[in-house]
Amino acid sequence: MAASRALLPAPHARAAGSRLAAASAAPLPSSLALPAARGRGARGIRCAIVSSPAPVAPPPSESDSSLRISRGGSGGTLRPKPAVLVAEKLSEAGLAVLREFADVECAYGMSPAELLAKVAQFDALIVRSGTKVTREVLEAGRGRLRVVGRAGVGIDNVDLQAATEAGCLVVNAPTANTVAAAEHGIALLASMARNVSQADAALKAGKWQRTKYVGVSLVGKTLAIMGFGKVGSEVARRAKGLGMHVIAHDPYAPADRARAIGVELVSFDEAIARADFISLHMPLIPTTSKIFNDESFAKMKTGVRIINVARGGVIDEDALVRALDSGKVAQAALDVFSVEPPPKDSKLVLHENVTVTPHLGASTVEAQEGVAIEIAEAVVGALKGELAATAVNAPMVPAEVMSELAPYVSLAEKLGRLAVQLVAGESGIKGVKVVYTTARGPDDLDTRLLRAMVTKGLVEPVSSTFVNLVNADYTAKQRGLRITEERVAHDSPAAEAPLESIQVRLSQVQSKFAGAISDGGDIVLEGRVKYGVPHLTLVGPYEVDVSLEGNLILCRQIDQPGMIGKVGNILGQRNVNISFMSVGRTFRGKQAIMAIGVDEEPDKETLEQIGAIPAIEEFVFLEL
Repeated sequence: MAASRALLPAPHARAAGSRLAAASAAPLPSSLALPAARGRGARGIRCAIVSSPAPVAPPPSESDSSLRISRGGSGGTLRPKPAVLVAEKLSEAGLAVLREFADVECAYGMSPAELLAKVAQFDALIVRSGTKVTREVLEAGRGRLRVVGRAGVGIDNVDLQAATEAGCLVVNAPTANTVAAAEHGIALLASMARNVSQADAALKAGKWQRTKYVGVSLVGKTLAIMGFGKVGSEVARRAKGLGMHVIAHDPYAPADRARAIGVELVSFDEAIARADFISLHMPLIPTTSKIFNDESFAKMKTGVRIINVARGGVIDEDALVRALDSGKVAQAALDVFSVEPPPKDSKLVLHENVTVTPHLGASTVEAQEGVAIEIAEAVVGALKGELAATAVNAPMVPAEVMSELAPYVSLAEKLGRLAVQLVAGESGIKGVKVVYTTARGPDDLDTRLLRAMVTKGLVEPVSSTFVNLVNADYTAKQRGLRITEERVAHDSPAAEAPLESIQVRLSQVQSKFAGAISDGGDIVLEGRVKYGVPHLTLVGPYEVDVSLEGNLILCRQIDQPGMIGKVGNILGQRNVNISFMSVGRTFRGKQAIMAIGVDEEPDKETLEQIGAIPAIEEFVFLEL
């Protein structure tokens, strides 16, 4: 990557041309923050494309102790050296990487007020999970702070939107602690099976209780891995070595990777029903929050054992206590909790059949050093202006470009978001095709941004990964998504709009809504921008016209009078406001699709009432 393309904005940045082609005239542009813009000419969009390496804030006065001088450039000219503030413990190996490029100050245990007072003196800030990088912190450092590094995977403690608005890049360290987390999962698995922690506590209390702490063997048992990403895959390898039969649930895991390890991919319900042990490795996102609840525990074998080294919020902790008390769940081993640290009187933590550790998944000497080096390299690279696959947000592109493309950016993401929700859980996604209908030539419409947004829509609802222009192709490749693009020439070459339509096709998939399947067997969604607002215009073979705002209900039905009224009455009675409604059909009196935009999410009973209407053959609720 040429060093002349800087990643971060600077006061001297030159605006690009009014069309996306201006941004594509050079190598890959500055990475992109992709706000949910509505309509043309979205407000609040900041931009910069930078042509100088490692831009820095204006130097402070001579009396400012934060001024560091180093020699750089062929003429030996003096320039300020970047300054990095490390707010939480980082290993010496990581600090050494930072010190080769920047001046480093370690200030551990600062109060929020102390951080606010200090942050404006630095170009980069590195934190772990204990420091909150709030909007106030980012605003306090806006004149200079350009990079925030999170030494770890999760970035819940960083306000991404505020960072993006401030032109501050956020990078994390997502890979260095993979093995450590997997090893801790295996340690909890074995410790729980053999009652190690309970027996240890009893013996130290002077009790010799060999018969009380008889354990269970691992060999020959079925382990269900829920979430087959980096950590889940490593746990599977180790569990296979222990003689366990391993199955996994992850609708978006590459099937070839599972086969290579000797793991069988199954549906969620099949995984929890067959398992003797269940190991959780899924992200905490809206669709996984408290996914292990009374209903899912009821589907498990009596005496199942559960390990969680992922995120505490995926388990309904009250429901787990009930399952432990009833004997449905024999034991649990937990490294993470909904609230950390958990309350001292937590029934779950104090339960005699629960083994607990204080979030130690990444706590090995090697992992801590690896995380420190990974985040240090990411921060140094960002300060140098290099593009990083670990970026979880990105500075914005030129305002002229975003103003024109904003509604299409939003349309592309929403089509991807709708499409992934139509995929049946056990089938996964194998092939994605994006079709652009446009009057513009390849030199006047760079589709990388739109492709990135389709990827963002497909990946983010089912993952904790943050997708942007920098890491979109890398993320798609890592997840086994084969994305191809096709251009279709529009009939009117004089058309002002950059695009007539965007179509997303998912091939070789099962759909939870058969009406979205085209004649060719693909899930097909198409949309257009009307009056600056994204609209859904095609579902499978059915033409519809519904604004992509709020949420969406799709119903496939027999085409007959009164259907709009019946569904509308049910929603009205349940106080669910309808924003748009559109009906598309193939032939009169045959089949039709009703697309209904709703402001609120209908409850389960409301949706069941809609599904009970005799003429409705299937329905699905989709979140936007």
